[in-house]
Amino acid sequence: MFSRFVLVLALTVVGLLPVAARADDIAATARGVVRVVTIAMVDDRVEGFGHGSGFAVAPNRIVTNAHVVELAERYPDNVVVGVVPSEGSKSYQGRVIAYDSRRDLALIEVSEAKLPTVALFTGPVTEGDQVIALGYPGNVDLATAQSAADYIRPLSPVRSQGVASGRRALTGIEVLLHTASIARGNSGGPLLDPCGRVIGVNSALTRADDGDSTFGFAIADTELMAFLRAAKQPYASVGSPCTSIEERLREDSAADARAVADAAAARREAASAAALRREEALNAARSEAERTRENVMALAALLLVGGALAMGGAGLLESRGQRRPAIWTLSAGGVAVVAAVVTFLLRPSADVTLPRESSTAPAAASPTAALGPLICTLQPDRSRITVSSTAETAFNWGANGCVDRDVQYLEGEGGWQRILVPDDEQTVTVARFDPLTRTYTQTRYMLPAATMESIRKLHGPNTARACTRDDAVLQKLEAEQAAIRQQLPPLPNEKLVYSCRSAR
Repeated sequence: MFSRFVLVLALTVVGLLPVAARADDIAATARGVVRVVTIAMVDDRVEGFGHGSGFAVAPNRIVTNAHVVELAERYPDNVVVGVVPSEGSKSYQGRVIAYDSRRDLALIEVSEAKLPTVALFTGPVTEGDQVIALGYPGNVDLATAQSAADYIRPLSPVRSQGVASGRRALTGIEVLLHTASIARGNSGGPLLDPCGRVIGVNSALTRADDGDSTFGFAIADTELMAFLRAAKQPYASVGSPCTSIEERLREDSAADARAVADAAAARREAASAAALRREEALNAARSEAERTRENVMALAALLLVGGALAMGGAGLLESRGQRRPAIWTLSAGGVAVVAAVVTFLLRPSADVTLPRESSTAPAAASPTAALGPLICTLQPDRSRITVSSTAETAFNWGANGCVDRDVQYLEGEGGWQRILVPDDEQTVTVARFDPLTRTYTQTRYMLPAATMESIRKLHGPNTARACTRDDAVLQKLEAEQAAIRQQLPPLPNEKLVYSCRSAR
């Protein structure tokens, strides 16, 4: 039964054109939005067809409305659930693994899919806030579809914009009332804030009788999170307020300049304090040397006086005929005089210099020096977060930009940089670390599958996989990084700024 469904899907996705690269937050979230199709089969014949929308909370888990997959829940042996991504060339069969008719929410599992996931917004949503709906409205499909196959062709979702109009209770469930345009087929699709975070699940709309305005109802974020917790389904969440990336980059550029200036001022203050300590130590050493010199010279004088007195005593003994005692006294006096001369000649100098190892001045931080294991804490006031985790991150910073002993960063203006291209997500990260300020920054670009495929070809198997100081390898890596940069949009989706400290 499902083999026919797969065959139809395969035939309808051939020859799809790549999607143009966009880096805005709604487009990034749209890549995790899917069309949910239900096909009723009787005796291997298609007897019914329905569709709605959904979004990925995990690479293989889709949230939608319960009423979208109600027939599949009631007749699992006769209804096929299909999941059609917004891009790519493959669709999937899913199965309902959690169903809550009261909240009108369901969770679909797709075993083979690796979809971009969305994040839930846990901050406040107030009346008048801008909201965006994503999904597959049926009236658009009716106007544009040429055949039933168009319903299972990967296609980007339709977006509409409105404002939040408050929270209400609908059949005992908390919902968000909003003015974004939705229609049948939007059911199960996400309602987003301007940063692309999910704040609700579109479920119903009011009737526009006699010219009345139409309002949409979305299952509120509180109900959605309660449903996912009950289903034991982990999900990403972000509570940071939504700010524009332009504003964040502008403000953080000033913050970077302040951080560099503060680091330079701190180094100057440390150097001044070290110089003062050294001068104090030098003065103390000079005073001690002067005292020692004076004590030695006094000792020499005492020896000289003692030697002279002994020689005089020897002459007196000789005059009294005590020759033997006179010889011994004369010898002792001579030794004392010689010792006085030697002591005077070997007296310590008053000029003192501190040895290098005794200096308390800290060595200037080198941008190529190893810092060892670091723990980096996110700075929310300097960051723009849409979907990423806010947890601490750790890495080992080695000499000459060697990270974790196997990733080579390239030295450039403002620190060391490396473009990171993962194999398992549609995100490119430009990572930068400044050893002088110990600031670690990630600018993240969430890209379409076609763009990621192009970038991964540039980031091929010949890319340096280990740290190196070989000029030829570094030049090749630099050329590859420059080529990848040309594929990136002008602005990123996220900028994460971390302050790092030693893990020791």
